[in-house]
Amino acid sequence: MERMGYVNQPYIVFKHTDIERTHIHIVTVCVGLDGKKLPDSYDHPRSMAICRDLEQTYNLIPATEKQRTGNEQVFRPVDYRAGDVKSQIASVVRHLPKYYGYASLGAYNALLSLFNITAEEVKGELHGQPKNGLVYFALNEQGEKASNPFKASLFSKQAGLDELQNQFAKAKGKMKADPVRALLKSTIEVAMHTATNEADFKKQLLEQGTNAVVRRNDEGRIYGMTFIDHESRTVWNGSALGKNLSANVFNDWWNGQAVGQRQEAENATAQNQSSTTDNTVEKEEAHSLFNFLNKEQQTDDLLIDGLGGLLPEAQGEDYEEQEFANRMKKKKKRNSRHLRAN
Repeated sequence: MERMGYVNQPYIVFKHTDIERTHIHIVTVCVGLDGKKLPDSYDHPRSMAICRDLEQTYNLIPATEKQRTGNEQVFRPVDYRAGDVKSQIASVVRHLPKYYGYASLGAYNALLSLFNITAEEVKGELHGQPKNGLVYFALNEQGEKASNPFKASLFSKQAGLDELQNQFAKAKGKMKADPVRALLKSTIEVAMHTATNEADFKKQLLEQGTNAVVRRNDEGRIYGMTFIDHESRTVWNGSALGKNLSANVFNDWWNGQAVGQRQEAENATAQNQSSTTDNTVEKEEAHSLFNFLNKEQQTDDLLIDGLGGLLPEAQGEDYEEQEFANRMKKKKKRNSRHLRAN
């Protein structure tokens, strides 16, 4: 605290043992007794350097060398350039969504966007009957589709539209009465009053364990604001939290700032590259909030092993292929009964 410049500040230290890696949190205030904000430039690299010194002084295990067994499944963003995109999407879609509550496809996509994935509803007809489905895409750094579509049936029943709509309905009822709603709304409102711009707003919320996902159209207008609270594992549309947190409010706020700053931007390409970098950093920082999945996923894997490979997922087969095989077996049985009857 002394080396970070907070030696005279009030603070609280508490220990967390809710995940496999025991750790502590230190909470303090960044405004001094004189009412001025304490300098926080390069606070992250400075704190990392201090941590390395403490590790050496007290002979601690360096955090950079912790538990690299090579067997853990780490949930990371999909890299459309790395190949095997289908498996990358499957590792996220099969496990991540079941831990979170979300009441709409937009909220579901906000969660998936942190892993460079989006889901899109498709409509059509089969034998004259209307059919709806869902396809998944990998996204690039700009949030644009960067892969061929993958049908939800390639992953699991839970990834399909029917099952998701059931989850939406259940989540709406639970979230309406959830006390987290008022607390999250208050946290966002505080950030709105203290943040200087969009990046600062997102950073402040991320420090509180909340992601702010902003959706813009091709013209740059904000049409969706979604907040992912990792403490309660719930995903909220801004308008569901309050009218003052709707997309229009943020659009007027940030676009108004953009107009005032437009003359300072001399190179549009450099701006786009900077925006891409900020989004990438934001997503990387956010993934520390998903660490609980690595531990819980190991439990899931043990359960699958215990079933002796009876699950299609454990055998490495497509859910769609398994369904097709089951339909063929049923058809074969019907044909056999028909032949015996004749």
